Amino acid sequence: MSRQVFLYDPPDRFVAGTVGLPGRRTFFLQASAAGRTTSVALEKAQVEALAERIDELLDEVVRRTGGSAPVPAVAPVEHADTAPLDTPVEEEFRVGTMALAWDAEGERMVVEAQALVELEADTDEDLAAAEERLLQDETNGPPMLRVRITGTMARAFAKRALDIVNAGRPPCPLCSLPLDPEGHVCPRQNGYRRGA
Repeated sequence: MSRQVFLYDPPDRFVAGTVGLPGRRTFFLQASAAGRTTSVALEKAQVEALAERIDELLDEVVRRTGGSAPVPAVAPVEHADTAPLDTPVEEEFRVGTMALAWDAEGERMVVEAQALVELEADTDEDLAAAEERLLQDETNGPPMLRVRITGTMARAFAKRALDIVNAGRPPCPLCSLPLDPEGHVCPRQNGYRRGA
């Protein structure tokens, strides 16, 4: 079976979002254009890492071009997207590997999210080789979401993604573990239940 690539060049909308209540949220990347929408599931930590790396890469682009690249220093308020994910949210795949690149010629950020694939191998070297072959296989590799966005869209994506990550349960002031609405057993309080 050939590799399925969900290509958006450019998307009308590319956002991170969640479904569910804090503490039980499922995180998604969602791209849409021309009446089609693709949603892929991923972990909260992946969303946070992606947003941070996008900001870092854009900062590096601005630094290397001396500010001549069409990349804003911060996310423009007029490009903020606070709308919920487009429904229905149907997961195409769960993300395993992500990649970022800056296309200097097209002045676009390229975001790739590949499906999680389980491989079996006898040694770590065999596993690493199998992973590399699979990721480089353009015809039979895992499904992939590939999005090409402007620097402005990338800044707006990163800001929204970090806002969504931080909108979860508040941390306990003592142990930094998330506080549930019904309280939590704080290890710093010797196991006493602490209210939210």
